Amino acid sequence: MEFAGLILAGGAGRRFGGPKAFARLPDGRTFVEACGRTLDRAGARPVAATLPPSVTAEEIPGVRPLLLPGPGLDMLGSLRWGLRHLISDREWRAVVVLPVDHPLVSVQTVVRLARVDAPVVIPIYRGKHGHPFCCTRWVAEGIGREEIPGATVREVIGGQGVVVVAVDDPGVIANCNTPAALRAAIDSVRNSTFEVRGPDLGSRKP
Repeated sequence: MEFAGLILAGGAGRRFGGPKAFARLPDGRTFVEACGRTLDRAGARPVAATLPPSVTAEEIPGVRPLLLPGPGLDMLGSLRWGLRHLISDREWRAVVVLPVDHPLVSVQTVVRLARVDAPVVIPIYRGKHGHPFCCTRWVAEGIGREEIPGATVREVIGGQGVVVVAVDDPGVIANCNTPAALRAAIDSVRNSTFEVRGPDLGSRKP
């Protein structure tokens, strides 16, 4: 399936000390670079990212920057803004939406979600729902054009025929929204059997 990738990276990142888009993993990559690489390697075309309006001339390899129209936009507003721009590209039939504070998600997870034929697909790891989610173009157009009601992302996608897919990927529930949460998430991935297929986080077990 031809699918696009959208990174939600427009937050100010106050709990992280700055925009999480430009927080760094141990290998030196920013969160937004890591998310972009994961989506690209999974086959997403194009890959775009909503970014804070204060960002100037930031170049992220392989990622189309979509500067938000103003500060303080919530996750749903950022999602709608990003999809509104992406739907002008007619080549994709689904989109994988990845919040930037989940930079440890695997390529395999993105591929698996994109292959499921359902209006909305959400991963689950050990009983916990996570990110990213994938939705069809029809759902994406409805969200981007504000034709699907709801006050949060969960409310908007919740009534669209959600299919839950179990994945062996702790990255889907690794919400790295503070430096402490990032350290804990990295330890969790390193200590799991998943780590040989996960992101490059430094030393690993063989």
